[in-house]
Amino acid sequence: MGPEVILTVGMPVCNAMPWLPGAIESLLRQTARAFEILAIVDGGTDESLAYLRSVSDPRLRVVVQENAGVTATLNRMLRDVRTPWLVRQDADDVSYPQRMERLLAAIEAHPEAGLIYSLADYHPRERCAGRFRCSRGTPDELRSIVESGYLLSICHSTVALNAEKARAVGGYRMDLHAEDADLWWRMARRYEIQFVPEALVGFRQNAGSVSTRNLEMQELAGLYVQYLLLSELWGYAPRPLEQVAQTLMRFLRPSQTRAKERLRQFNIERAEGRRTQGLASLARAFCASPAYVMGRLRDEFRHGAITNGVAPRLFLERKEALWS
Repeated sequence: MGPEVILTVGMPVCNAMPWLPGAIESLLRQTARAFEILAIVDGGTDESLAYLRSVSDPRLRVVVQENAGVTATLNRMLRDVRTPWLVRQDADDVSYPQRMERLLAAIEAHPEAGLIYSLADYHPRERCAGRFRCSRGTPDELRSIVESGYLLSICHSTVALNAEKARAVGGYRMDLHAEDADLWWRMARRYEIQFVPEALVGFRQNAGSVSTRNLEMQELAGLYVQYLLLSELWGYAPRPLEQVAQTLMRFLRPSQTRAKERLRQFNIERAEGRRTQGLASLARAFCASPAYVMGRLRDEFRHGAITNGVAPRLFLERKEALWS
């Protein structure tokens, strides 16, 4: 009898070509082989389903559904997973060969954890600059970030979730392009979060991704998630996004959003081998917000408390507009 299978890699798939084969092949080349792969094809019009059906590996389970969106698909994974742990990976990212081996060791060392995550390189590593901006720390330090009113910065494709515990806090909520950050703070308040201090995933930035196409909405959604966290911390009843969006928009810095967008474009162009265009995008990012670019560069080298969100006092300054 083989080893007990406790991991399932959950992958939402919707028009994932041409990246999907690389994502699947990275899983099939893992040094640890005792895991399952659950690919949920959430509609789509390309050859993703045909490719998945061509893969002859008994560990791969393919589910097809009409397009329901990312949040509904992720919650279906939490319901349908047959193992205690759900490992996340997007269909355009890759797992490094020892990822499952490292996760299994982390689970064995921390069996009570609710969430385990690692660093992520931008992919392809040999062309892209930097790593995903990631919170680091002990479980107590990560919980302290949340209790102080800030959000954790964790790459979704690096996460392993204890499925039962993730369901217990309500799973994923809202189709807002920040459903992951919303889950992280709820997990951190209730369960232990463990950080693996090495890059186990290659995270691809591409022009067709949800985050790239919806950057401003993603920024607003992140503020709304922080608003939900602060509502719980301070005992206020939160209001729907449409009622507070105008107030939250005042917290956004257009120059910073432009710089972030152009830094992302810089790496996309580098990944595609367009180095000259990439350098031009980097220059435009610096012109848009030198402070943001320099801060992002500092984050590459510091291991302190990296957080997402704005100062919680800004929410209190607009308390009447947000909670009354």
